[in-house]
Amino acid sequence: MITVALAYNPVMLGLRFMLELAALGSFAFWAWRTTASPWRWILVIALPVVIGWAWGTFAVSGDEARSGDTEVETPGPVRLVLELAVFFGAVAALHAAHMRRTAIGGLMILVLFHVASYDRIWWLLTH
Repeated sequence: MITVALAYNPVMLGLRFMLELAALGSFAFWAWRTTASPWRWILVIALPVVIGWAWGTFAVSGDEARSGDTEVETPGPVRLVLELAVFFGAVAALHAAHMRRTAIGGLMILVLFHVASYDRIWWLLTH
């Protein structure tokens, strides 16, 4: 019998992609709500671009949740810290932008997602 890791299920990968987009959007929303007008547009665009660049650049080779390729080989625990910083940083950004109910909902979704993705988290910790 062949078992497929839950974190690599196509539905979970799709949900992960949506959470990644939501995180980038949360940082842009935070920048819009908290930055003065002259710098607002620059930060709204630059912050998600920089975070997205780091997300795509620092990866563990062979990660099935991504293409498996990487520009900068990163140890699994470091990649896990990066992912947690982006996901939970987005929740903090929503909270700081006075979107507390949305932040709480996002936090619950992220906790449930990461509990369900325990197999990938274990993989990251051991690579």
